[in-house]
Amino acid sequence: MESKHMSTNILVVEDMDEIRSLICEFLEHGHYETSQACSGAALREAMKGPAPEIILLDLKLPDADGLELLPPLKRHWPETEVIILSGHASLDNAVMAIKLGAYDFIQKPFESSILLHSIAQAMEHRALKEETGNLRRALAAMSGGVPPLFVSTAMKSVVKTVERVAPSEVPVLLAGESGTGKEVIADLIHALSPRAKGPLIKVNCAALPRELIESELFGSVKGAYTGAHADREGLFHQAQGGTLMLDEISEMPVETQSKLLRILQEKEVRPVGGRTAFKTDCRILAATNRVIADAIREGKLREDLYYRICTVTIPLPPLRDRREEILPLANAFLTRFAAQAGRVFHGFTEAARNLMVSYDWPGNIRQLQNEVQRAVLISDGPHVDAADFSIVPDAAQASAETGQFTLMEAMERNTILGVLKETGGNKLDAARRLGIGRQTLYNKLRAYGIDAKE
Repeated sequence: MESKHMSTNILVVEDMDEIRSLICEFLEHGHYETSQACSGAALREAMKGPAPEIILLDLKLPDADGLELLPPLKRHWPETEVIILSGHASLDNAVMAIKLGAYDFIQKPFESSILLHSIAQAMEHRALKEETGNLRRALAAMSGGVPPLFVSTAMKSVVKTVERVAPSEVPVLLAGESGTGKEVIADLIHALSPRAKGPLIKVNCAALPRELIESELFGSVKGAYTGAHADREGLFHQAQGGTLMLDEISEMPVETQSKLLRILQEKEVRPVGGRTAFKTDCRILAATNRVIADAIREGKLREDLYYRICTVTIPLPPLRDRREEILPLANAFLTRFAAQAGRVFHGFTEAARNLMVSYDWPGNIRQLQNEVQRAVLISDGPHVDAADFSIVPDAAQASAETGQFTLMEAMERNTILGVLKETGGNKLDAARRLGIGRQTLYNKLRAYGIDAKE
């Protein structure tokens, strides 16, 4: 048998010397480490030392009952899995043992294969608990004790993907509309990674002036450009040993994307105006609110850079596609902002709940958060009402459902249809011609029931 069990320590608590020795010899032959206790008193003495991964506990000891030992044992060593061994098995004892925290209940005499299978299953269960605990601790740590709420099936799937990729070094691309929680997921990936103790540096590429973005990212030396009066440490250097998140990467100038690609390939950075390069040691997370295929086709995102950063792509669904999270999120925001404002609220009225659930939230979670914060400030309380929100039901949406448009709505709808026809269905170009944002156009297409492809 392989030696992969060598780090697994099993404490065998059994009063009969011959049986205890046989079990330990068998387990050690299978490359498990063992320790022994022959009584309840010996077990209590062992509890002063390090915790074993598994305890095989005889139900009947000369000075103690295994069922009575279980509660203090699980309190002292909560991560240790306990398997009860008993020659006096009964259904009542088995049920009680499981209720008190035992992982399994095995009747003596038993086949060695049954014991090995139970130990293997207990170790898998222990590992799963550790992973879940890590996630819970990471969520609490990164959110000031108020963890994000992942209620929907879609977001639970996102979290599973995060748990799988976080321990690796692969770059991750987060895709989704503004306000869907890309920064929160980046926080989670970093918190669950081996780099968690290192820095997490975030930069919004769209917010950096075009002429300064390379200096900000890569650093610069004194005199490299007008105004460079001293050496500047870039974000790649600041993120050494940690994670660098490049938010809105498709807004980065294409020529800078080319230099970024080279850095990711060669794993070294040369500051602007510098003669020497330094090795990089940071994990790259990237994010964009654009449709990736559109960004590549329109020349906003280099295709070769995309393939370098998209080892794993995690799409985040908009809030309207995970409506079951709206009220839990709203309640969490209400609790937080009410505490900050020193006010007491007892929740939302039915009208407020109905409005929130039916609204499409084009600004996603960020918009919901802002609305709840605003409502806390202006509401007379003790309940937040629909009138406390600045949002209103979309009249155009209601008109689309009935097929009845006002004159102004009909004119706007026809204008949008005409521009889409002129652009061949290109929504980004249409938004520019109409003088509105891309997301605003998407909202109007949905509200007026327009299929851009048609």
